[in-house]
Amino acid sequence: MKRTIIVLSSLLIIVMVITGCWNRRELNELAIGVAIGVDKRKDSYVLYVQVVNPGVIAQKGGGGGPMYTPVTTYEMTGKSIFEAFRRMTTIVPRKIYFSHLRIVVISEQVAREGIRNTLDFFSRDHEMRSDFYIAVAKNTKVQQILTSFTAIEKLPAAKLFSSLQVSEKAWAPTVGVHLDDLLSSLVSSGKAAVLQAVELKGEKPVAKTMENIGRIYTPAYLRYTSIGVFKKDKLVGWLNGNESKGYNYIMGKVKSTVGYVPCAKGGRVTNEVIRTKTDMKGKVENGKPEIEIVVFIEENIGEVQCNIDLSKPKTIREIEKKGEKKTKELIESAIKAAQKKYKSDIFGFGEAIHRADPKLWKQLEKNWDEEFSNLAVHVKADVKVRRTGTTGNSFINQLEKNE
Repeated sequence: MKRTIIVLSSLLIIVMVITGCWNRRELNELAIGVAIGVDKRKDSYVLYVQVVNPGVIAQKGGGGGPMYTPVTTYEMTGKSIFEAFRRMTTIVPRKIYFSHLRIVVISEQVAREGIRNTLDFFSRDHEMRSDFYIAVAKNTKVQQILTSFTAIEKLPAAKLFSSLQVSEKAWAPTVGVHLDDLLSSLVSSGKAAVLQAVELKGEKPVAKTMENIGRIYTPAYLRYTSIGVFKKDKLVGWLNGNESKGYNYIMGKVKSTVGYVPCAKGGRVTNEVIRTKTDMKGKVENGKPEIEIVVFIEENIGEVQCNIDLSKPKTIREIEKKGEKKTKELIESAIKAAQKKYKSDIFGFGEAIHRADPKLWKQLEKNWDEEFSNLAVHVKADVKVRRTGTTGNSFINQLEKNE
């Protein structure tokens, strides 16, 4: 009995000693990294890390004390990303913690040379979650992106994250890409990767000063523009606004957007897309692969700038037909750019053919870039107008009658 008590007591003491937060980190010992920039200088990586200044973020109200910035951006070089991070400890007073990372911005130079080595570090690090966005700095240096002051959002990284999140839902030509999605596309033989471009617009020199957020009108601002097309792990070009919107229609990523159709006698009708559904199928006809894309769109009339009678079913049907034609043109422009200009299957047509006929895919897979550039793609759009707003006809009709 005594022996049993001694053994149990010993086990209890051991358990009490080894329990607890053995790898705990106190908040006042950490620097919260919210954005990372990756560039290159000769044969070395240049790393930028945007770190939160918690004292400024927690501040309430104004005061007569000195002005501090909400974030600090540190720069360091290294032969690898990991080395640059470790070297950064020589200038950062705390260990950088990346669990709250919002965005990684890669320079266009690095993207064109290939991003496989850059992404390897981010896929291995156990402290990083994979829910951050990855973007490419277009016509702008990475340093400029990560040293710009932004209005409304105190943290520039939070602005970049929220803006991409909101625009992806409300404006079709943008696409948010997380690490897992990017890695999945890179390793797939039937689907190429894409990344969103971010640019600094306006008076660029003012962007890195407090003056940029001290005016009612912001002189410089960060803006998401085109979508970058990749071939394997290398950036090969950009889709323009219409092609980017067409890409998102094919991928079924359009949640809501705005578009317009011309009126017969001049002017335009602007529509709000409220719901979309895309059905993409691969099939084989006479031994040749084909793709069928059917896009269903529901929309409301948002604005009328011409004299039309919306109470007539014929008028609504004309608007729907014009919408179908325009949507088809957008989708076909994206397909043409990918097939003829870049020869990169960013839509996953190869994966669709694989699902339709695995045996044929094995024959096509090795030479898919060439097969993709000549692939027959059939597009159909079906547009339905659901509502015309709170008024049937615009007051413009009455004004033109009075004139």
